[in-house]
Amino acid sequence: MDIFSVFTLCGGLAFFLYGMTTMSKSLEKMAGGKLERLLKRMTSSPFKSLLLGAAITIAIQSSSAMTVMLVGLVNSGVMELGQTIGVIMGSNIGTTLTAWILSLTGIESSSVFVNLLKPENFSPVIALAGIILIMGSKKQKRRDIGRIMVGFAILMYGMELMKESVSPLADMPQFSSLLTAFNNPLLGVLVGAVFTGVIQSSAASVGILQALALTGSITYGVAIPIIMGQNIGTCVTALLSAIGVSRNAKRVSVIHISFNVFGTLACLILFYGGNAIFGFGFLGMTVGAVGIALCHTVFNVLTTLMLLPFSRQLEKLARRVVRSEDAEKSFAFLDPRLLRTPGVAISECVSMADRMGRLAHENVLLAIRQFSEYNEEREAEILSNEDKLDIYEDRLGDYLVQISQHGVSMADIRTVSRLLHAIGDFERLGDHALNLQESARELHEKELHFSGEAKAELQVLISALMEIMDKTFTCFSAADPDKAREVEPLEETIDQLSEEIRVRHIRRLQTGECTIQLGFILSDLLTNLERVSDHCSNIAISVIEEYDVSVDPHAYLNSIKTGGDFTEGLQKDLARFHLPEA
Repeated sequence: MDIFSVFTLCGGLAFFLYGMTTMSKSLEKMAGGKLERLLKRMTSSPFKSLLLGAAITIAIQSSSAMTVMLVGLVNSGVMELGQTIGVIMGSNIGTTLTAWILSLTGIESSSVFVNLLKPENFSPVIALAGIILIMGSKKQKRRDIGRIMVGFAILMYGMELMKESVSPLADMPQFSSLLTAFNNPLLGVLVGAVFTGVIQSSAASVGILQALALTGSITYGVAIPIIMGQNIGTCVTALLSAIGVSRNAKRVSVIHISFNVFGTLACLILFYGGNAIFGFGFLGMTVGAVGIALCHTVFNVLTTLMLLPFSRQLEKLARRVVRSEDAEKSFAFLDPRLLRTPGVAISECVSMADRMGRLAHENVLLAIRQFSEYNEEREAEILSNEDKLDIYEDRLGDYLVQISQHGVSMADIRTVSRLLHAIGDFERLGDHALNLQESARELHEKELHFSGEAKAELQVLISALMEIMDKTFTCFSAADPDKAREVEPLEETIDQLSEEIRVRHIRRLQTGECTIQLGFILSDLLTNLERVSDHCSNIAISVIEEYDVSVDPHAYLNSIKTGGDFTEGLQKDLARFHLPEA
């Protein structure tokens, strides 16, 4: 083995890691927010969490990405610490699939059909099909599938390079004498842990071990402790992701490390204790790529079965290691680590925008209540909510811009666009709530009162406004374009009601039933209520735009008002919300 073999080994490792990263990122992109929704729905029991962790890791082909995702979700307050334990254990089982795929490189047969299972034979075809999809398809989903296929082909090519580069080791007596040192289980565990920690990929570490196994020089006695150590080494990613996060998120990393360390220690004691008693004859036998995959799977399944009943104890240990609690925050926010899985980050942004919308809705309702029953504590709450809405807009807006700079699908881009439009409207709703609060305070401080007629007219307008807000936030939360189409007729109804109230106020002003001072307050009140309904219309249109890319907001408003559905809806709304007789 010469220096060029070392270069080939390093190049093969680079191709392997790049292919794994490309495939993993594309799989995550295709899964989108489904991963996050599954995590929140199916972590109610340890067994469900275990199955979910295994399934998601198989889907995205990265236990490291899974761990980083969990740290981010806990840091954002989306998941509880106890919900992550089963997922972490399941991800260790899910990551074993890669070893089984790589073990196909060791297939030897004269049969054409059996040889087709060898990755070096079918991966070029997969690469060609992937390139055709990337370059020839206009649909983002097909291009993502193409990238997954190309990533897999590059990964397998890297595996072949590594296998070729280490094949001369079979004839080197120095290599054989070096391997005898690894018969010491502790040294094998240490080497497996350090090497996996350096390259931060247990799949690549297992792949290199499988490539070495194909030389015929690796025995079960050498391979098993290295495989155990690889599980400890993969914890480095969890440690790095825990830097600068909340105490609870740090505990996720502690649970991941504890699980792998205790699992390795238990298996070492049981396995080598059994060997001392019964004398396992197969330890001196050479192991192939399939044997490595089998050992890897058996070890991960056994550690999971042993430690799953001790989930609560692992959580208690994590809380003891990281003792102090975080200072209470006004509200949790999104973690930058979620940007590594843009689909999950977008899904969390949708939830965060929904919370922002509910806060804006609540603030408008609080401000309206001030006109009938003024309360200084309610005023303080309105001002506090307005500050929160400003923070939401700044931070959520910045976060959405960062997401759009990562590789996201066209569907996710439309969702980001809807959210960016909506959070601006939510913040403006908060501003109008503040304006309404100031008008209410002016009435209270100056002890002014609207006439009975004006109060009755305003009540009709406010009822229509409450309905348009309910419909708007319902369609936004459910992302329901059909419900969103019901908003525009109500917005037009509110405009017509406001105009009629102004006309009636001028008549009362002329007859001396109302004062100019009250007129100014009424005008400000009507303007702000109209603006609230305008922003509700904007939010509804953003929902429609997400599901109908051909919609132009300005053209839509013009076309909808000439449609039969709009006219019918307007007539119904005007019939329901009519002012009392003057």
